[in-house]
Amino acid sequence: MSAYASSRNSLSIRVKILSFQCKSTKKYRITCFIITFVLKLIFMNSLELIRKPVESELTEFKSLFDASLQSDTPLLDNVLSYIRKRNGKMMRPILVLLMAKLYGSVCEATLHAALSLELLHTASLVHDDVVDESDKRRGQSSVNALYDNKVSVLVGDFMLATSLAHAAKTNHIELVKLVARLGQNLSEGEIIQLANTSNREFSEEIYFDVIRKKTAALFAASAESGAISVDAADKDVADATLFGELIGIAFQIKDDIFDYFDSDAIGKPTGNDMLEGKLTLPALYVLNKTTDSSVKETALRIRALEATKEEISDFVSYVKEHGGIEYACETMMKYRDKAIELLPASGDKAIKESLIAYVDYVIQRDK
Repeated sequence: MSAYASSRNSLSIRVKILSFQCKSTKKYRITCFIITFVLKLIFMNSLELIRKPVESELTEFKSLFDASLQSDTPLLDNVLSYIRKRNGKMMRPILVLLMAKLYGSVCEATLHAALSLELLHTASLVHDDVVDESDKRRGQSSVNALYDNKVSVLVGDFMLATSLAHAAKTNHIELVKLVARLGQNLSEGEIIQLANTSNREFSEEIYFDVIRKKTAALFAASAESGAISVDAADKDVADATLFGELIGIAFQIKDDIFDYFDSDAIGKPTGNDMLEGKLTLPALYVLNKTTDSSVKETALRIRALEATKEEISDFVSYVKEHGGIEYACETMMKYRDKAIELLPASGDKAIKESLIAYVDYVIQRDK
């Protein structure tokens, strides 16, 4: 059986399980366990499948990335070394490389574009932790927790400047514009999110607007830059951009679902988003369906950072009991399917199978 067929079979299993889950919310915990167990078996080798077509290019990228996070200034080098050692699965650079290979061949411009975006992404995480006053990132101490806010902001600025330097090395003005536009979108998304804390409406539209400016913007830029770096046709660039955006939305919904469950792997406690005043898709769905004014008042207290941990815990339970997780899962699956439909009928079969595995990994990962 091909990886593509296996992916389709796994999707069928996932849909059946989710359908059962929607019918029986009382059995949600058991259903979640079944989903996790089945998906781990099916996707045990998914990361290997995703990386295989770009293995050598990814090795080259990692060398460039490590070299970019160094400095002759001792304090700066210490912080950069810490950041370098805790980098994640490189999902966005992999997407850049896969998209470049889907429409052409990886070149110097591709590698520098991938590096520029990953540095910008990493810088944004350092700055976000300062804004959110977070002391954890990927289950480890954040930069601002180990050092302080001043150092964190300056290190983030250093990485932003380095990102722009590598954007320039692509010698492609469209890629430079893309990186600049992404930086603007990330900042705008953060400001929209901050402004929304005083909003008494529970708008899914604003929720998705924030995602498109932040998480989805990163994935869209990654896919777009890969296509642009190999001079893909305009329609292919547009399809690649939308493909990345849809993946990014699904990725963020999955992250938001994590917030409703305890997991050491995720590296943050249940209700962490709510401790920061954020109401995400599961909660918004339930809030727009409920007629219980006390639940809505609790939600507003959460946004205003006035809710106690007990109130947040009760609210989390209420959302889970009233279909919030099921709705988020179904919405995530719709974005997954829309993304897959955008892949071209022609092209390298191995690359397309890797991209399908990539999308499925986004929605079935456990952290």
